[in-house]
Amino acid sequence: MHRRLTLVALCLLFPVGSLIAQDFAVGDDRPSRDLQRMCGTHVFSDEETLAIEEHTDMLLSQKSAEERFRISSNAVTVTISVWVHVIRNTSGAGNISDQMIADQIRVLNDAYSGVTGGANTRFRFQLAGTTRTANNSWFTAAPGSAAEAQMKNALRVGGAATLNFYTSSPGGGLLGWATFPSSYASNPKDDGVVCLHSSLPGGSAAPYNLGDTGTHEVGHWLGLYHTFQGGCKNNNDFVADTPAEKSPAYGCPVGRNTCTGNRWPGNDPIENFMDYTDDSCMYKFTTGQADRASSLSGTYRGL
Repeated sequence: MHRRLTLVALCLLFPVGSLIAQDFAVGDDRPSRDLQRMCGTHVFSDEETLAIEEHTDMLLSQKSAEERFRISSNAVTVTISVWVHVIRNTSGAGNISDQMIADQIRVLNDAYSGVTGGANTRFRFQLAGTTRTANNSWFTAAPGSAAEAQMKNALRVGGAATLNFYTSSPGGGLLGWATFPSSYASNPKDDGVVCLHSSLPGGSAAPYNLGDTGTHEVGHWLGLYHTFQGGCKNNNDFVADTPAEKSPAYGCPVGRNTCTGNRWPGNDPIENFMDYTDDSCMYKFTTGQADRASSLSGTYRGL
């Protein structure tokens, strides 16, 4: 049942200062093509990831047993309100259609409900509204730029539980970026997801035009790391049922295995939404990812 396409993730993570990096990692198996998945996501040190885990555990310990159960499981479905902010330039480039937006919401719901073949998470998405803005500076705003801050300060709607989804054309090969749940408290106006407008379903950014740039970035917004976070280490992405992966996978390299031996069983999770494979290759979240997203978004976003 799976289908899909590729994307790029640029993530601002954790409350300790909302770190940003433009470290465009290039893997040895990166395909030669005009458009490639590039990532500007901050690569967390072991100390930073452990600090996030400890901080989350501390906050969870302060909640009631009933609340801990609710946010650590997928028993109760939660519907997330989505505001889509369409940024175009003054010539009209980037002015995506209402149908593309509706299709993106459908892709998110299919991915997070397990329709495409993965775990059924507790997240569902509903379009709350759409804004359309013509602004040349915002249209090409890079992560961490003054233009990005101006755009978000002007347009952002709602609180921690509201998904603000911006579409634009940031350039530099970026397909998108997102903020992590734990960074919300320190910089709420920065919160949200930004995606290349042509990565939405029906766009021109093949092989990344099936909408899974959005799926991937929303995964970060809910608290998920890349599957290759930490490489061949015990903690890696802090999800037990995603096999360890040394580096991002590109294209759809079936049978790829970069962490070998009994310590790291299983081939690389190239079919996972949090890897870098083509949209047509990725189709699943794991049960562990569903649980982690529930816990992180419940702790920091109140979802």
